[in-house]
Amino acid sequence: MTTLHATAAGLVGDGKGILAADESIGTMSRRLEDAGVAPTEEHRRAYRELLVTTADLARGISGVILCEETLHQQVADGRGFPTALAALGLATGVKVDTGTAPLAGAPGETVTEGLDGLADRVASCAARGAVFAKWRAVLAIGHGTPGAWAIEANTHALARYARVCQDAGVVPVVEPEVLTAGSHPLEVCAAITRRVLSALRRALDEAGVDPAGMVLKPNMVTPGAGAAPVDPDGVARATVEVLTATMPDDLAGVAFLSGGQSSEDAAAHLTAIRALPTPWPVTFSFGRALVSPALAAWAGDPGAVGAGQAALTREVGRNVAVAA
Repeated sequence: MTTLHATAAGLVGDGKGILAADESIGTMSRRLEDAGVAPTEEHRRAYRELLVTTADLARGISGVILCEETLHQQVADGRGFPTALAALGLATGVKVDTGTAPLAGAPGETVTEGLDGLADRVASCAARGAVFAKWRAVLAIGHGTPGAWAIEANTHALARYARVCQDAGVVPVVEPEVLTAGSHPLEVCAAITRRVLSALRRALDEAGVDPAGMVLKPNMVTPGAGAAPVDPDGVARATVEVLTATMPDDLAGVAFLSGGQSSEDAAAHLTAIRALPTPWPVTFSFGRALVSPALAAWAGDPGAVGAGQAALTREVGRNVAVAA
């Protein structure tokens, strides 16, 4: 097994998940403001330190995805975040895309940017201790969307990113997210997700990406947020059917995003998915579903760090217990 394969396998093995703490500066600042916390660089740093220094986090989390700002910051004792994470038994990841922009030729749709200079940035992040990276593509279901051009542009970018990472010895976490916004039924989400993942598979193959050295971070197949809900077993069956129809058996693993689901719903869906047979490990790479309760409990109060960490421990446990 190569180092790339071992790192990828370690991210999704033993029922552990990946903590997504990689919100952009703008997004993190808005979430801090919503929690009544001044959106300063120090508060962003302190919040991320609260998360990654939670006692025994490594029992349920294999690695933490950081934004590039955090990758360059230090914890309170002066160590860089990657050094602190490694000491706690956690792998360091970093978000390397630079966000979405309007896609020319596709009104209302976007493409994720950041390919320019990516090889140098990935190498720099690796030199600082990152062993995996993440790139997120965003596709919305609407009237005629996502269109073929948006799907092609985004999956092509994901494949180029993944190949750059693997060439640098960094495991790519590949995140094609079909958004839950809308009132579409589960069947529409399934059809769109299948189209996206089929296109992604072709792009990855053309780029020569090694499936055993990457982790897929897809959405679960659910009805739109404005539609009638479907029970967890229905979500699980649809999700596994789409994934097994499109992804190779030698993929290192699947780490689902939460996609704005409540922590309770995301955990219930994950439990149901794990009950079905798949050729690869299945776990989670949640952001808001894990960290929102921690942010609310902390709310910028140095005396409430313990409360924030207790909230994170509870949410991680909710998603790890069934994998034991």
